[in-house]
Amino acid sequence: MNRTAYAEERTAYAIEATGLTKSYGKVGVLTGVDLRVPAGTVFCLLGPNGAGKTTTVRILTTLTRPDGGSARVAGHDVVRDRAGVRRAISLTGQYASVDELQTGAENLRMMGRLSGLSKRDAHRRADELLERFDLTAAAHRRVGHYSGGMRRRLDLAAGLTGTAQIIFLDEPTTGLDLTSRQGMWEVVDGLVEAGRTVFLTTQYLEEADRLAARIAVVDHGRVVAEGTPAELKRRFGDQRLDLDLADRGAYESAAAVLGARVVQRDDAALTLGVTTDGSAAHVRSVLDEIDSMQTTGGSGVRRFSLHSATLDDVFLALTSRKELANV
Repeated sequence: MNRTAYAEERTAYAIEATGLTKSYGKVGVLTGVDLRVPAGTVFCLLGPNGAGKTTTVRILTTLTRPDGGSARVAGHDVVRDRAGVRRAISLTGQYASVDELQTGAENLRMMGRLSGLSKRDAHRRADELLERFDLTAAAHRRVGHYSGGMRRRLDLAAGLTGTAQIIFLDEPTTGLDLTSRQGMWEVVDGLVEAGRTVFLTTQYLEEADRLAARIAVVDHGRVVAEGTPAELKRRFGDQRLDLDLADRGAYESAAAVLGARVVQRDDAALTLGVTTDGSAAHVRSVLDEIDSMQTTGGSGVRRFSLHSATLDDVFLALTSRKELANV
């Protein structure tokens, strides 16, 4: 690759990370994370609790130094040029960090001024965000009197007051009701339309599906799959066959014979979700395979239904965590 082409490739990515590692004592939190985030898109890091999502965000935003590997954000090295990274980014973490002694409007105006906006622009931006996050009625009330959800919305608004080109949102909608979450989604859409890059972590799978141009699934400190939502669904089963088993014996036998093809299970309801290509021949073969294991001579399946694969199926297939079956 010639120098010009190499430079063009590098500028296409707002965030690049290679081989990131991080340990706390003997516990390896990151074991070699590679990421490339195209500029002007929403990139989602998806994973269960303890997978390494927040540690990755903390490294990319210069709050934590990696033990190994390298990363560049907006062209700046996260270790050697921390100031350059911080000038280019905005970060909203998992917990509200607003000033409870100030009003909502005062918090946002202060953040606007700290971000370099003029006094007039800071007031205008604060008013816009208060309206966007349904906080106008509480604008002049001290934040100490806000509910938890209101504080969270204000914290999100505070992270969006400036003109940063790369915005990190670490599980931004945790604790928000559906209406507030949908409002946040609209804000993210607007950021991308304005040419900004959003790096999002979340445990809400429908949120990742709704917002992200690309998703990286991280588990046990490493990226186990990456692609568009559609690509990931195709890769791990375009369709899901849901099976309602006749009794406990049939359920256990079916789970054993289907093995890793099971992406969802409900022990109480005796139901299994299985990856399939959706064809009649494949569905028939799965049903025949289960029936062949029955010793009573009858069918072990009471009912079955076919559904389009979701990110839930991808997530469960990749992370193999039973406790996430109802996420």
